[in-house]
Amino acid sequence: MKDNLRISNRELVLTALFTTLTIIGAFIRIPLPYVSITIQNAFVFMAGLLLRKKMAALSQLLYIVIGLLGIPIFSEGGGLAYIFKPTFGYLLGFIAAAYLIGLLAENREIDFKNTVLISLSGIGVIYLFGVPYLYLVLKIVMGVEIAFPEAIKTGMIAFLPGDFLKALFVAAIAPRLSRNLKQG
Repeated sequence: MKDNLRISNRELVLTALFTTLTIIGAFIRIPLPYVSITIQNAFVFMAGLLLRKKMAALSQLLYIVIGLLGIPIFSEGGGLAYIFKPTFGYLLGFIAAAYLIGLLAENREIDFKNTVLISLSGIGVIYLFGVPYLYLVLKIVMGVEIAFPEAIKTGMIAFLPGDFLKALFVAAIAPRLSRNLKQG
């Protein structure tokens, strides 16, 4: 049990790396109304697959804390006011998704099929946090007249094909990265 609490220098570096990759992923985007397309969730999947679950979640928590401190690393800036942006729920979903992916990847072979299935569970968690948050912020904070089914279309349905492609991309490279990390 005590070994499970130890954090190696390597894990610290990888955690910081995935925080940094998530930041970079925010700037590779296609702006759309309310929710931009980014590649961030691909890095969330990778963090969960390649780090222990707590370290994967920590990488995403650090990303959010840095952004909330005012450093403009989110796709539309930063600062505490960002919690009132419609997309903030997706960012919260990153933490839960990274943890869940890490949990599901434990004691499993990181192969193409497992990686796709595990990544899809992460997509589900991100939307579980993101879509209701989007709906509530649009309706309550911004005063937009929107029904929940419309929020699902706006904040999820349109993004599913791209997210599936990101899961396939991660599944194509994660097995090799996992082997390389285990070999040192």
